[in-house]
Amino acid sequence: MPAPKLSAQLYSLRDRLAADRDATLRRLADIGFGHVEPFGLGAPDRTRSERSASARSLKSALDAAGLAVSAVHAALPRDVSELAEECAILGTATAFVPHPRLVDGFDEDTFADPGRVDAFADVLGTAAEALTPHGVRLGYHNHWFEWARLPDGTTGHDRFWSRAGERLAAEVDLYWAATGGAEPAAVLANLGDRVLAVHLKDGPAEPGAPQTPLGSGAVDILAVLREHGGIGWHVAEIDTTELDPFALLEANATTLVEAGLSCW
Repeated sequence: MPAPKLSAQLYSLRDRLAADRDATLRRLADIGFGHVEPFGLGAPDRTRSERSASARSLKSALDAAGLAVSAVHAALPRDVSELAEECAILGTATAFVPHPRLVDGFDEDTFADPGRVDAFADVLGTAAEALTPHGVRLGYHNHWFEWARLPDGTTGHDRFWSRAGERLAAEVDLYWAATGGAEPAAVLANLGDRVLAVHLKDGPAEPGAPQTPLGSGAVDILAVLREHGGIGWHVAEIDTTELDPFALLEANATTLVEAGLSCW
């Protein structure tokens, strides 16, 4: 079985992209990345035509750099066909909702309330079903707050996934799962083939703390990946760091490739 392909979450370079998108994308391609994971699709403060125009502009820039799209991070619009249109423009069939705030009526406190967890799971599950005829697989990407304890002693994370329909996929951020107190390998095992991608980074496993090269922090990412080798995409990401973000993405990708766990 070939190693999973690498992708880079563009949020890692949000400041560089704002300053010079074309140069930033070229630098990623020069490092060796062939795929990226854009963010900011489905933005509720923009019209459908504005979002489509933005997607076309990004696609042109990606094409010029020789980059393709593995998946996108997106808000959930009221009309899911709008998100499907953005995905089609960018050439991907997968979209992950990366935070509850990107779904109307929800926020990070959702996972501490059983009723709100159920409602959130129902909304995403229904949207996943609605996107299926458009050829788009919808998923959810975790942070750490999903592991809030509920009154019955279970976690918001477990309740959410037991409630959400089978069409909803998962993108598991292994670092944030550990930060939330979970065992990343167990999370992957429990979600099984719903996991289409993982986010990979390291650091002290504390919200807001600067992230560091793989192998230098609190989460043994390589050990988790050795145990779970059948995941489709390995996505390198940085939320915050004191290091040069290009250098950190390159170092992490190189570590994964040299370990035989990922491929360009």
